[in-house]
Amino acid sequence: MGDGDKVPVRNPIILWFQELGKGDVPRAGGKGANLGELTHAGIPVPPGFVVAADAYHQFLTESNLAQTIRDLLSGLNPNDNEKLQIQATRIKDAILRESMPRDIETAICEAYRTMGAPTVAVRSSATAEDLAEASFAGQQSTFLNIQGEDAVLDAVKGCWASLFEPRAIFYRAHQGFDHVAVKIAVPVQRMVQSEISGVLFTAEPVSNDRNKIVIEAIFGLGEAIVSGAVTPDLYILDKRTLQIVEKTVARQTYQLVRNPQTTNRDNTNMELAIPAEQQGVQKLDDATILELAKLGRRIEEHYGTPQDIEWAGEGGRIYIVQSRPITTLQARPELPGPARGEGGPQGRPREVNARLLISGSPASPGANFGPVKVIFSASQIGEVQPGDVLVAPMTTPDFVPAMERASAIVTDQGGRTCHAAIVSRELGIPCVVGTGNATRSLRDRQIITVDGTTGKVWEGAIMELMSVETRKAKRRIKTATKLYVNLAAPKLAEQVAQRYVDGVGLLRAEFIINDHIREHPRYLIETGRSEEFITKLAEGLTTFARSFAPRPVVYRTTDFKTNEYRNLRGGEKYEGEEENPMLGYRGASRYTKDVEVFKLEIEAIKRVRRTYKNLWVMIPFVRTVEELANTKRLLSKYGLRRSESFKLWMMAEIPSNVFLLDQFLDVGIDGVSIGSNDLTQLILGVDRDNQKLVDVFDERNPAVMMALEHIIRTCKRRGVTVSICGQAPSVYPELTQKLVEWGVTSVSVSPDMIDETRRIIARAERRLQRAKAEAAAAPERNGNGASGFELALSHSSVSGAR
Repeated sequence: MGDGDKVPVRNPIILWFQELGKGDVPRAGGKGANLGELTHAGIPVPPGFVVAADAYHQFLTESNLAQTIRDLLSGLNPNDNEKLQIQATRIKDAILRESMPRDIETAICEAYRTMGAPTVAVRSSATAEDLAEASFAGQQSTFLNIQGEDAVLDAVKGCWASLFEPRAIFYRAHQGFDHVAVKIAVPVQRMVQSEISGVLFTAEPVSNDRNKIVIEAIFGLGEAIVSGAVTPDLYILDKRTLQIVEKTVARQTYQLVRNPQTTNRDNTNMELAIPAEQQGVQKLDDATILELAKLGRRIEEHYGTPQDIEWAGEGGRIYIVQSRPITTLQARPELPGPARGEGGPQGRPREVNARLLISGSPASPGANFGPVKVIFSASQIGEVQPGDVLVAPMTTPDFVPAMERASAIVTDQGGRTCHAAIVSRELGIPCVVGTGNATRSLRDRQIITVDGTTGKVWEGAIMELMSVETRKAKRRIKTATKLYVNLAAPKLAEQVAQRYVDGVGLLRAEFIINDHIREHPRYLIETGRSEEFITKLAEGLTTFARSFAPRPVVYRTTDFKTNEYRNLRGGEKYEGEEENPMLGYRGASRYTKDVEVFKLEIEAIKRVRRTYKNLWVMIPFVRTVEELANTKRLLSKYGLRRSESFKLWMMAEIPSNVFLLDQFLDVGIDGVSIGSNDLTQLILGVDRDNQKLVDVFDERNPAVMMALEHIIRTCKRRGVTVSICGQAPSVYPELTQKLVEWGVTSVSVSPDMIDETRRIIARAERRLQRAKAEAAAAPERNGNGASGFELALSHSSVSGAR
């Protein structure tokens, strides 16, 4: 099947690129949805199809593997690397042993034959409610040069199994995500036998310069550039004029090519030596650099935001094989006063009174020091201690647990788009790559300072360089709408607190309880260990309150569903089986019916607030006005009363919260936070985990939009803070624009979307200011500024109930 051929007959298991767009992330994952979007935009994309995320869900359901996975991961400490490896292997083996459902197998084979049965690339495209695919590069597998139906089926299952690589389990556990709720789609795409390949950024990812285009190029398959195995050529262009302003040619001794002898999906590539006379030549001629830059600029214009693009060249043609937003861009640092060091961000000379040890490519800005720890494989990551400078030939996704502990990273190989560079920028730690000899030149426990802005590594701890590079003097975008962050893992608190956010808009208790307490509170009470629950919960909450002080931390009290409580030690004794836990015994209903357990949680909050007054409380899943009133009475009875320093919020995530909002507010609360995930599900009557209804779940549905507008306008009228903490603002910029127009007080998003959401809010506020100026003399909508929802309710018996 060629690029312009007709879309084949529609099949819910198979999604052809031609029928997908960027809004299809729930079905096709981020990678699959973007390949479809690019195809529609006329970008040269190798043709292919996506095995829908619902196919994986069907596979888990019909094989009963979901419970097996839960059992194997129950009680697992993700920081126990040995146990993590063992359980990950067991889960992957279980997935690979299980037969694929016949209808899925048939659909994949028919689609592959429709393509002409070519050699293909089989890639992973994960999607989950709170999981941003950009977070931590390379968590799931990609299989290149796959040929034949059996091999394609095997590779699809390999992608499914890769959801349970140790690195992926580690990341989800630390983010508090449900392992079984994560879905994965699998794009199957005609393989480009790359004579040359690389990565293109439509903004400079290290200095955050949006006026530059950065291109990296190598001979052969692109896997070598992403892994960091090969140091690429680097070309930098002025985005406006497309003039090449910098060019660095790297020597390349070998390239990755297809291995024609193998039948093993894990060994489809081979290294091929490059003749000596070609090792130092420029990979792309200037005309091709210009062509590629124009293509990158066109893709950025289509998406409206800077892009991280993977490309491949075959037979004189350039193909785009992936494009995604750059999630690590920040405002460029402005360093006041005379700069110190060498080669600062603005190119000014700086003097450092220390010995320069090695230099490489700047990959993640900032500077930090620490003792060197040299490791050569992922099996050694347990040797890296907090604060060490991790030094390695290159990093892989399996290095992520050690990278999180490191103060800085230095590698022998790689460019600005290799794994070490991307993950370091996501973690916000300094990184220098492509030094050539760091593992040989640096010795264990040697104290060094890594300057990720200049690409230099200095002897000793250079405090003055650190103070310059870590200075929070960068220009910040000011917005009237506050930007909060959603968090769950205590380990991330200090790191995220350094970001430009106004506080924590949603602190989930689930991670602290699942990972640190692990036992049902009733079981602890029965065994005389109530104090253990209080102490551990208080310790977890303190981590967040201390890191963000004096900014507010809005703690959502426990919202475990019955099935989740059953998974805690001792839980089966106290929790029954429910047909639909989503609508079952959860949220505020538990507090009023099991006061003894709620008292433990209240006591933990009180202990934290003795020192940190910035910890507030938010009550989830409040079904009735009486439930809110009773919960508020319990809080007051046991010592948590509203005051200037203690704010009480309520989640608005049930239709009754929308219809009776004035009555809920009359109870006396300080804020409302919209849980758009549950609210959308309940307004539309959709189980968002049901594979047949996934297309219906959309926060932009008119019914949901009316509810959101009503909540925000009502809270604004009543002078009550109103926020939103679902995933929608991170996914739909046009929705964020509406929220700002209606008067939302704050927006709370996942950490990877902080900077982009701040920019979206700023743009929305500017548009709103212009619109107000232009319409200053025009009458207000509907005569009084009320929403259509409010006007509709004014004619019903529901709206006036007080």
